[in-house]
Amino acid sequence: YRYESAPKNLELYGNVDIRQVNLAFLWPERIKSILVEEGDFVKAGQPVAEQETDILKIEIEQAKAAEQAAYQTYLALKNGSRPEDIAKAEAAVLVAQSRLHLAQKDFERVDGIFKSTKGQGVSKQSLDTQSSQLQVAKNELFSAQKSLELAKIGPRAEDVARAYAQWQQTKAQVAQLELKLKQSTLYAPTTVRSRLLQPGDMASAQVPVLALAINSPKWVRAYVNEVNLGKIKPGQQAYVTIDAYPNEKIPGHVGFISSVAEFTPK
Repeated sequence: YRYESAPKNLELYGNVDIRQVNLAFLWPERIKSILVEEGDFVKAGQPVAEQETDILKIEIEQAKAAEQAAYQTYLALKNGSRPEDIAKAEAAVLVAQSRLHLAQKDFERVDGIFKSTKGQGVSKQSLDTQSSQLQVAKNELFSAQKSLELAKIGPRAEDVARAYAQWQQTKAQVAQLELKLKQSTLYAPTTVRSRLLQPGDMASAQVPVLALAINSPKWVRAYVNEVNLGKIKPGQQAYVTIDAYPNEKIPGHVGFISSVAEFTPK
């Protein structure tokens, strides 16, 4: 490893370093296939390994069904009461009014007999029963009227907002699972150095599947003694020769100077 420096060249010796990238799946699942072998050159974006996805695809279908259910609930609240719902509530009010009218007539009849006979024609218990039935009819009419009012007003804004938030949550779950499905395939940009796992192995984020070597740029690690350290600087032009082609000069430059001294270089 030679540096051009006036008045003479500084000659150093070192090794060529190959940077390595370990590829691992993000999600634990069994490996379905390894698509490359050691030494293969792969292009950027080329798939190199795949996980089993059958269970994940079922989970995606379930999440999509839940999303549709949440969406329909949101639409029902957003659109408010249908005309049919309002008509049904109005009919319930009419029925409650009829029952109240009948209960009122029955009470007046029993009450009249009780008063005219001074309690001899009907018992006090019968009068109390009719009074209770009259009160129940009044309560039913009140409830039916309130239901009609709510049907005309429609759902509260808070309920609509809650349904919308639940729908968005289910959409996010579908998106997360679809991203997980996409990430079940590994893509690599450089040379395959070694296969660390095989089809059938259980993959996880902590266990690399493939080790890839980055061929460009190449780095030469060399050591400079303290006397010559002042002769080099970052960016300085240099050329490299290798034993196989001693007369061929490969252009390069000083890319990095360590800030930490090495006392026992190999």
